[in-house]
Amino acid sequence: MTAHGPIRYRKGRGATLSPDGRYDQLYYEDIDDGWDNLEEPPGPLRTTLSKDTSRTVISYNNSPDVGFDRSINPYRGCEHGCAYCFARPTYAWLGLSPGLDFESRLFHKPDAPEQLRRELARRDYRCAPIAVGINTDAYQPVERAQALTRAILAVLLETVS
Repeated sequence: MTAHGPIRYRKGRGATLSPDGRYDQLYYEDIDDGWDNLEEPPGPLRTTLSKDTSRTVISYNNSPDVGFDRSINPYRGCEHGCAYCFARPTYAWLGLSPGLDFESRLFHKPDAPEQLRRELARRDYRCAPIAVGINTDAYQPVERAQALTRAILAVLLETVS
């Protein structure tokens, strides 16, 4: 229950809220505007898939508490919607909600296999283990149609010498 009535849950989603991002300058809250529509359940929230235009596909980190220094994430956001997911705050950094946006506004890297092939072929690339799908699940429902993870694994297999 909120100050403005009961929380309206979205059926089929893990997040119950769509909070404003921690980096936003403005914050919004629902209010009862007198149109008597608070009792109507919200309709289903459809998943949208947008193109991620990152220039690289391998992400690097230098964290001493992580056992790898590079990873590949074919998708941003995750339809699984686990409430405890540590990747949710990354959406706040993008100006999106770490709640429902994280679960319903996904991004994919359609050219990830080609980008990976180019990055691995660079003269200055040094071979090391690459973690796949660390930030968000590489095998979420959109993978059925996109097949990005499978294509990335095929590139990794073909470049093993």
